[in-house]
Amino acid sequence: MAPTTPPPPLNGASASFPSDAIMLVTINRPNQRNSIPFPLHWQLHALFHWFDSEPTLNVAIITGEGDKSFCAGQDLIELGKRDPSKAREEPWLGIHPNTGFAGISRRLGKKPIIAAVNGFALGGGFEIVLNCDMVVAAPEATFGLPEALRGIYAGAGGLPRLIRNVGLPIASEIAMTGRFLTAREAHQYQLINKVSKSRASVVDEAIELAKKLANLSPDAVIVTRLALREAWENSSVERAYQLTDERLREKLTTGENAKEGLTAFAQKRKPNWKPSKL
Repeated sequence: MAPTTPPPPLNGASASFPSDAIMLVTINRPNQRNSIPFPLHWQLHALFHWFDSEPTLNVAIITGEGDKSFCAGQDLIELGKRDPSKAREEPWLGIHPNTGFAGISRRLGKKPIIAAVNGFALGGGFEIVLNCDMVVAAPEATFGLPEALRGIYAGAGGLPRLIRNVGLPIASEIAMTGRFLTAREAHQYQLINKVSKSRASVVDEAIELAKKLANLSPDAVIVTRLALREAWENSSVERAYQLTDERLREKLTTGENAKEGLTAFAQKRKPNWKPSKL
């Protein structure tokens, strides 16, 4: 099913739809190692906002073009060429949207995003990965936060997310010494879901994972994702449960997809899910 409205325009990335309910976003600046200039952060922010509101889409994937880099972070060449005199004309220049790097690194959103990491995920590129819901990485993928080596720090939301996942000692080593992780090490530290069979298959394997989500009730995925993220982002496990329960339990359980799921189970047939109204 095609989207009901066209996606926002992108310059430096592309959006395609490889299967029903799935959007594939490809950063296509391989000559710049898929680094991201400031305008593209805002364009991706708009794209993922559109994705959350587009009823035909349930899950997104993000990857990089080429065989070397997923995303090498901020476009430092552009950063060095900034003209402060144009700050009034382009107030967004030098600032990320409130959803963070590439519109993902601090995004809450409604629907899940899977990272298909085909190469280097460095700096902001790693911060994208740290806030994706699931991650498939090529065997050659590399992860790191080299900002401290340059006299700055990873400021797009990745540090607290890294420490949530791997704990203080490993997070400190990665963020403070510039240690890079291989795909196998990232899997060992539970930063990714799986290592793909090859670099060439990483996107296809991410699509297969996305299809598992696309075949579920979109309402169930939205509410389950929110419950998981509330627990991840809040200090109290019980309060995280309460927030999700108060917001969405009634809407989920009285909605048409919950009724359809139970009816299909009783009738021993495949559910016919409707677009989410949550």
